[in-house]
Amino acid sequence: MGRQNLFETLNARGYIYQATHLEKIREMLDGEPFCFYLGIEPTADSLHIGHFFAMMMFRYLQDAGHKGLLLIGGATALVGDPSGKSDMRKMMAKEEVVSNFEKVSGIAKKFIKTDGDNPAVIVNNHDWINPYGYIDFMRDVGVHFNINKMLAAEAYSNRLAEGGLTFLEMGYMLMQAYDFVYLNREYGCVMQIGGSDQWGNIVAGVELNRKMKFIDEGLKTAEGDIYGLTCPLLMTNDGKKMGKTEQGALWITGDKTTPYDFYQYFYNVRDEDAETLLKLFTRVDLASIEDMCRNDIIKAKKTMAYEITKLVHGQEEADTVIGAVTALFGGGENMENVPSYSVGVSALSAGVSLVEVMAAAKFLPSKSEGRRMITQGAVSVNGKRVDDTDAVIGQGDLKDGYILLKKGKKSYLKITADG
Repeated sequence: MGRQNLFETLNARGYIYQATHLEKIREMLDGEPFCFYLGIEPTADSLHIGHFFAMMMFRYLQDAGHKGLLLIGGATALVGDPSGKSDMRKMMAKEEVVSNFEKVSGIAKKFIKTDGDNPAVIVNNHDWINPYGYIDFMRDVGVHFNINKMLAAEAYSNRLAEGGLTFLEMGYMLMQAYDFVYLNREYGCVMQIGGSDQWGNIVAGVELNRKMKFIDEGLKTAEGDIYGLTCPLLMTNDGKKMGKTEQGALWITGDKTTPYDFYQYFYNVRDEDAETLLKLFTRVDLASIEDMCRNDIIKAKKTMAYEITKLVHGQEEADTVIGAVTALFGGGENMENVPSYSVGVSALSAGVSLVEVMAAAKFLPSKSEGRRMITQGAVSVNGKRVDDTDAVIGQGDLKDGYILLKKGKKSYLKITADG
């Protein structure tokens, strides 16, 4: 994809939402290579689908020849972004942030290029914020922030109204704004991209750069030296946040959300959301997307779910999922690819709690959720509905070498005997 059509491509696919200087950004995206950055907080040891959405935008810019920096916030994660929160984020141990940084870096490398032609650079804001003395930081950066203006920002006004705002959280915007200024000075970075929930922080960075340049260089104005661009939050057609499952966030690593559950999540979205997801998460051409969604919505949803699963988990895993889906819903006989969980033979001989097995296998997020679904008649064993929350399964339930559990309409798990 050439740079000439980058802005139009991103806009047509639904990536363009807010821009500090729209026409200038249009010109930049379609023009000569420039340096941009995306920030991610290592608040978990994996990434969820919202992160992946932003990294898709990153990859579009990178493929067009622009120079990308991925900032993984080893410093800002210790403070916590108040955006979208009614309560203060749980404070993380420094050791946990360091561990998460390494894991998130490895995951990110699956989706953005960090070697070969036009590699991205991964940076950690701990490297420049940690050495900055508190007094010096507040004199250099804090002096440029007006508290009344900050409290009017959505991130802070919501926290103030709903949960009470801490001084620690007030520092988050200062740190992220300074990240942008630092990357501009050290790497020549001139654009920050991110989700729309980061709009206030991105604008703060643009304004901080202008004010600091005025102090440092005596310029009357430096507005327009750096720019901000956001993509919309991932929402369903009826206005709900996308990417939430029974187990919580939709993660992009198989140990947290299995490829099977990942595929099923996307296949089971509302028909009205299929076109948006095809545009955002696949490289299928727009004309084909519109034709499928208009004439064969089932094909569109299958294509969308498969392509997204392939992009995140690889073609081999995506094909394995299709094999499982075919076995369960398409009249096939091969059950090898259905997700499975092993229980010791001795445990099965004695009988094991169905609720405990489902929780241990992460088929459900907790034992209480398992009991709730059984009470609602949403769990079956080998095709028979379970009504007793104290139900056990044992060797006598093994059919063809496994016990088939089902929750809801389309989620299955094989229980096999180990040893």
